[in-house]
Amino acid sequence: MNMRWIILIVVALLLGSQSVFVVDEREQAILLKLGKIQRSDFGPGLHFKIPFINNVRYFERRLLTLDAEPERFLTSEKKDVIVDSFVKWRIQDLETFYKATAGGDMRRAALLLYQKVNDGLRSEFGKRSVQEVVAGERAEIMGIVTQKADQAGRDLGVKVVDVRVKRIDLPPEVSNSVYARMRAERERVARTFRSRGAEEAEKIRAQADRERTVLLAKAYRDAEILRGEGDAAAAETYATAYEQDPEFFSFYRSLDAYRNSFRSKGDLLIVDPGSEFFDYFKKPEGR
Repeated sequence: MNMRWIILIVVALLLGSQSVFVVDEREQAILLKLGKIQRSDFGPGLHFKIPFINNVRYFERRLLTLDAEPERFLTSEKKDVIVDSFVKWRIQDLETFYKATAGGDMRRAALLLYQKVNDGLRSEFGKRSVQEVVAGERAEIMGIVTQKADQAGRDLGVKVVDVRVKRIDLPPEVSNSVYARMRAERERVARTFRSRGAEEAEKIRAQADRERTVLLAKAYRDAEILRGEGDAAAAETYATAYEQDPEFFSFYRSLDAYRNSFRSKGDLLIVDPGSEFFDYFKKPEGR
């Protein structure tokens, strides 16, 4: 009797454990009945099922990352670029995802999503040149590819949140020609700026030379005017002094000449003794 009760309790516990399942807040679950989908809208918490008839499969509710291998794409110039990208995605419609991926095969889902993203990248890279995809339009490409991949991913029941390019490399055979072209372009721009700078420098230099010439001419004119005015004032002073006492003026000019001529003991002057220069030496008493 006791053994019978024990068996019944064990069976009841076994059936009870097979009748409940728990869904974590980081997960989403799909309930299968004999392999067919019965329900997929479970929230976090404790739920019930029919033992041995229902089966539960769990899938991630969180954001997932698909980090693919680098791929080669052709640009509009028919040149290869090696693109390393990754995709952020999540399962949005669990039933669609389960059916599209042959029973929720995550590897198959990743492969299908990888193909859709690569198709979008190949299409966008094919519309642009190497310089555009490397230097200028990467953000625009990512936005377009994300939108297209999200639309294509609806058939898989997934939501593509973001597509990002980690790195764009050029094959060795392309790198040299691209870098040479970019270097030539930069050198052309540099030459343009240098020529403009030289032109502006010549304009500034010419303007400075013209202003300098004008200033020097004005200064020379003003100096000549002042010098002429000074000479006129001096001549007027001399004339006035001479008119007041011609004899004293002549005597004073002679003394000044003597002083300048015999400034040191070694000075020697050879002049005719009868010249007017020695007039006051011959008649020191004056006239």
